[in-house]
Amino acid sequence: MGYVKMRAIAEELEAFAEALEGTWRAEIGPSGPVLAMRRPSNRHQGTLHRIREQLDAQLPTTHPGHVCANGPLIERPAIARMRRPDAVVIPEAVLDEEGLAVDSTHVLAVVEILPPSAPNHDLIEKLADYPAMGIPCFMIVGPRKGTIEVHSDPSRGRYRHTESYIYGDKVPFGPWTVETDDFRRYGKAGDRTD
Repeated sequence: MGYVKMRAIAEELEAFAEALEGTWRAEIGPSGPVLAMRRPSNRHQGTLHRIREQLDAQLPTTHPGHVCANGPLIERPAIARMRRPDAVVIPEAVLDEEGLAVDSTHVLAVVEILPPSAPNHDLIEKLADYPAMGIPCFMIVGPRKGTIEVHSDPSRGRYRHTESYIYGDKVPFGPWTVETDDFRRYGKAGDRTD
């Protein structure tokens, strides 16, 4: 099935999901269009907010005209992939363009915050999809264990460099630095090291 057909199915799934309870998203992965329920927790949203604020404060210096936006769809039709990361660093101007998705060639970095359950989707599929889409940097934040991975240097459908960190570290992420002292783990009483 071609990407145009898969994209049409994904759009139908999104329209169908509007009538469902909860928050749903359609993506196109290796097996084609999929509709997944999304239930971000408060800690997920808090971590995402902290990352976005930090990146937005640094972007005027490193990449003027760019923003860290809450997950617009990104796509790479040539490899039949469409994903909705938790956050994406893109030129602000693309948010005013027509269409439903941002071409992945505009994306400088993506961030995914792993959910309290079922983290394999982000760890396996997206770790293969984002480098294949040509995205230079990918940060995976794991609030269950208080871990962070930064993947960079995409080549031949994978990232050649991976660095691991823990909550409390200053995390180099492309040309930026993310402070993680205020990140909170799932299931803990508010302390990052409990």
